[in-house]
Order: sequence, then structure tokens, then C-alpha cells
Amino acid sequence: MKTFYLVRHAKSSWDNPKLRDIERPLNERGLNDAPFMAKLMRSKGVKPDLLVTSPAIRALTTAAYFKNELSVEGEDLWVRDEIYEAITNTIVDIINTLPEDCGTAMIFGHNPTFTNVANLFSDKFIDNIPTCGVVCVKSEAASWPEVSSENSEVVATFFPKDFI
Repeated sequence: MKTFYLVRHAKSSWDNPKLRDIERPLNERGLNDAPFMAKLMRSKGVKPDLLVTSPAIRALTTAAYFKNELSVEGEDLWVRDEIYEAITNTIVDIINTLPEDCGTAMIFGHNPTFTNVANLFSDKFIDNIPTCGVVCVKSEAASWPEVSSENSEVVATFFPKDFI
């Protein structure tokens, strides 16, 4: 069995128009939501073997909060450039190529792609994964390359507004 979490980055700031999109930091709400949601995941017993994140500052910062709260080792945080501005198939390809010794992964990235990916695995339409929203997908697949919509399903969603 394989499990992965799709984590949309926390709320980012638009205060500095000179920053490129990839450089935008978290805003005040994001700086509150990211540690809160990381603690929530810890309270739910989430123990990822690997974190994979977009290189965008807002995603990296969100992943760092989860890494620290969930006690993930330093080498178990991977930055994948292709997550930034990814299409749905790119994220599925990343899932299908995760290392076999990883049973549970968290992937940090962006909408609308993450909502589209979540909907591939959900029997109930997810309109939008909000900032710092987390979607848990469990798969009956024995290996990552076998993970597909036929053997995997969304089993839980955790959205900040439901807990804060």
C-alpha cells in the first residue's frame, strides 16, 4: 500500500510587485496556517518518508514547516523544479517515480494542478484545494509505478478553514 498527500502551499504575499512569482514569500496568514496544518498532520499520526516540493519560495517554506513538525530527515526533502507550473500528468509522473522504499510521501505545490490531480483520485468533486489544504490519497498499489485512479482514492481532506 502507498499513501501520498497533496499539499497546496500556504497563502503567499503579493506585497512586493518586483518579485518574480517563484520568489513570493508566505504572507501573515500563510505563516500561521503552515505550522498549524503541520501540527494537525502530526496529531493525525502522519509520518511521511519523503517530502517533495516545488522550488517556489512559498512551497519550500510550507514544506519546511511540515518537515520540522513531522521530524523528516534533511535528505528526505526533495526539490523538483517540474512541480512549479506543472500540469496534471507531470504530478502523476512524479508520484509514479517515487522511490520504492518510500511508503508515504507529501508533495507540495500549486493550484489549479493539485486540485486537478486530487480529482483524478476522488469520487466526489473537489472544487478547490485552498491554500495550505491537504488531500490524502491511499493506494492499494504495491509499487509507485502502479498507482492509478483505478487502485487509489482520496480518503481525507484537511482544509485550514475546517480547523481554524
